[in-house]
Amino acid sequence: MSVQFADLAKNVSADGHVSPEELLALRRLGWGDGKIHRGEAEAIFAINQVMENPNTEWTDFFVEALAEFVLNGTEPRGYVDEAEAEWLIGALDQDGRLESMAELELLVHVMERAGNVPDRLKHYALAQVEKAVLTGTGPTRCGGELSDTHISAAECSIIRRIVFASGGHGPAAVSRHDAEMLFRLKDETLAEANDPAWDALFIDSVANYLKGFHLSNAQLDHARMKELEAFVADNRASVGRFMGAMARELPQVRNHFGKVFGKNAAGTRYAEAQAAGNLVTDNENSWLEKMIDADGEVDDLERALLARITAEA
Repeated sequence: MSVQFADLAKNVSADGHVSPEELLALRRLGWGDGKIHRGEAEAIFAINQVMENPNTEWTDFFVEALAEFVLNGTEPRGYVDEAEAEWLIGALDQDGRLESMAELELLVHVMERAGNVPDRLKHYALAQVEKAVLTGTGPTRCGGELSDTHISAAECSIIRRIVFASGGHGPAAVSRHDAEMLFRLKDETLAEANDPAWDALFIDSVANYLKGFHLSNAQLDHARMKELEAFVADNRASVGRFMGAMARELPQVRNHFGKVFGKNAAGTRYAEAQAAGNLVTDNENSWLEKMIDADGEVDDLERALLARITAEA
């Protein structure tokens, strides 16, 4: 962190207000060498802690700068390792709760942009979104407000973003962790005047978990991605070895290779796996019964969910 950046951050923190000129200076100094360093990231967090009325411009800068540090501070870019996840959780969770919409937006943004993140960060992000939906208040970054009395349209948007985040438990699909969070939210707000979008979000998402197609190896972890990037950078690596490694690692590539060369790759039959994913298994059925029986009654949303599953069987 440059001396100029440190001095500016200290001055801004002293009065809890960032002028347009100061924000521009923070941007220029922060990206002076093309990246955000840890000292700069910590200084930006410190400013956010004392901001009295953070505006949209500050939130945009906060999210952009901190996401750049967490996602692209080390190689491979777009992945979060254990140390980066621990740093982010520690910075966000200094007193056990997210202090601002900027922090919630940063967390969701990182999950959306990451190729993968450690499980601890996945669990933390889901828990923080659940807490924000049930207890949060105030305006969101993209319009609408958090409500602590019902599920608002803005909260439906945040829930959808975290559930389908590429770095989440089930990238582009709903996982059991996600579905159980949705059931908890439903049970907590059943008597409230929730936004009309909530019903469809709950039914669509839980049905996606029960009947969707999801590959357990859809994500590469940080360490494996780093190995692959090192392999690509090795000028001794042959094209054949690289293609073989990619075919073993990525199911999409493996399936494509099987089609191109007219043979099954590693015995994987993706059409059959996808068809099987559309069926509710005995294990999934037992899980659903447990979730529905948790409060001792079948409510309207659960009836609608059961009707959806039955209709699509």
